[in-house]
Amino acid sequence: MRRRDFIRLVGLSPALPLAARAQQGATSGRAAKIGVLWHAGSAEEEKVYLDSLTKAFDDLGYVQGKNVVFLHRFPAEQLEQFRSLAKELVESNADVIVAITAPGAVVLKQTTSTIPVVFAIVPDPVGTALVASLAHPGGNLTGLSVIGTDLSGKRLSLLKEAVPSLSHVALLLDRSMDPILQNTMSQRTRKPPRP
Repeated sequence: MRRRDFIRLVGLSPALPLAARAQQGATSGRAAKIGVLWHAGSAEEEKVYLDSLTKAFDDLGYVQGKNVVFLHRFPAEQLEQFRSLAKELVESNADVIVAITAPGAVVLKQTTSTIPVVFAIVPDPVGTALVASLAHPGGNLTGLSVIGTDLSGKRLSLLKEAVPSLSHVALLLDRSMDPILQNTMSQRTRKPPRP
């Protein structure tokens, strides 16, 4: 198995249990509807990832136009667009919705508690209350986490070790682009230990 195929399979593995709901629609004679809430403004901007996602579903037996219909939405990284497009996907009665980014996952959690949502990569799904725990997410959301915030202290420690004279570190964030950052950072912000 090639590395990319393996990564694609692992990346979609959280979707497999939820895909069973979509498969019910496919076996009942109607095509399953899979909503995808991207982050960019168009299919052209997401081409590489869109093609990978479509191929991965093809490999699982879900063929566009045959037994599955993809409902792609592109919010152009605008929070208000995330909200309106998430609402649109929920109102379309999608069987499953894939949220590519954390803002998409947050907005979908606020928008539906019944349609399964699979998030692609979220920095801290437990800390932002998207899921109850990584082992048992509960609710209707599941997905992948990069758990970057759990390593923040270690990263600072390594930076201090590499630059012993370091006394201040700044972190620049655009909180308007990612509503979960404010919650995550306020939970994780603490003064560094004194040497």
